[in-house]
Amino acid sequence: MKKVLVMAAVAALAGCRRQEPVAAAAEQQTPIVAAARSARMDLSRELTLTGELVPFQEVEVMSKVAGFVQRIYVDVGDAVRQGQVIAILEIPEMKDDITRASASIARSRAEVERAMTEVVRTERAHQIAHLAHDRLSSVFRSKPGLVAQQEVDDAHARDQISESQVAAAKSALASAREQIKVGEADRGKAETLLQYSRVTAPFDGVITKRYANNGSMIQAGVASQSQAMPLVRLSQNSRLRLILDVPESAVGAVRTGSAVAIRIPSLNRELQGRVSRSSGRVSTSTRTMHTEVDIDNSSRKLIPGVSAEVALRIADRPRTLAVPLDAVAREGESHAVWVVTGDQRVEKRAVRTGIESSTMVEIVEGLADGELVVLGGAARIKPNQKVKTTIGEAAGRKAGD
Repeated sequence: MKKVLVMAAVAALAGCRRQEPVAAAAEQQTPIVAAARSARMDLSRELTLTGELVPFQEVEVMSKVAGFVQRIYVDVGDAVRQGQVIAILEIPEMKDDITRASASIARSRAEVERAMTEVVRTERAHQIAHLAHDRLSSVFRSKPGLVAQQEVDDAHARDQISESQVAAAKSALASAREQIKVGEADRGKAETLLQYSRVTAPFDGVITKRYANNGSMIQAGVASQSQAMPLVRLSQNSRLRLILDVPESAVGAVRTGSAVAIRIPSLNRELQGRVSRSSGRVSTSTRTMHTEVDIDNSSRKLIPGVSAEVALRIADRPRTLAVPLDAVAREGESHAVWVVTGDQRVEKRAVRTGIESSTMVEIVEGLADGELVVLGGAARIKPNQKVKTTIGEAAGRKAGD
């Protein structure tokens, strides 16, 4: 009996030892996959563009009149205020024009005096001629035959001639007075042009280039002449424009006031801004839209001409369902995810995606909130296969992290 019991125990122990390797092998065949749960979060899509900082205003300061530079008061790097004198030109001929106009005014005033005297003389002569005609006419009517008709007619002719002389004298007087106005206008023009010999700054800014020196000949910059040389270049750097060329695919998302994140690598600066204006049309040559962001630079720490990287937010999805990017398998135009069911088995499910951030993708359709999805490495699993999961880091990420 003892021998039978010993043999039964040995057989049972051998059977247990055979089951242990089978169970261990089955356990080793169950793959371990990283997974994350779908969750609702604020998701946004950003487009990174390269822009350039330029002065808010920049002009080549020209002279309106031609002349020699008598004195230039500024140099490169000087800060100037609006209305400050930059240079004074020497223009002797304009002083001669003022003298000539003043002489013309004086001559016209003398002509006015002479014309006024002539008016007085002709009016008195007309009074005498008119009185003589009236007297002869009265005698001719009261005492016929005493005065000849010819005398009456001659008196009437003299009366009309003197009247026309009065009108001519008054016309000459008016003409002389108008000549005074013409002379004053000529003198005013010459004085105005002489004021342009003082070249002033049109706005607050910094001199970024100087073209002329004392004694330089400056041509009048009133037309597009190749020989017309500016005095200086003036830039308004207290406020800058960030110039962006937004591609056609993103122009629909550009709105005045849209927030942008700006990074300037060369200056190691980061700042926030908003779209100030755009051209409102796409260039046919570049298929981009000119867009500008105004940046305050009152501290003068930003330098015009440097490049900047701009993150332009072109889409926002508040509280939308999202999963990590590496959870979505792309197969041509379609997308799918591997979902881990409640019994720890996987199933492949088609989904419709929306916008993407740097780490997350929006799921518009095909997935519920809180479902567990496999992160990458799905090539070694099959539908309905049992798996073990480990929650990956991406499950806890927020959009834009």
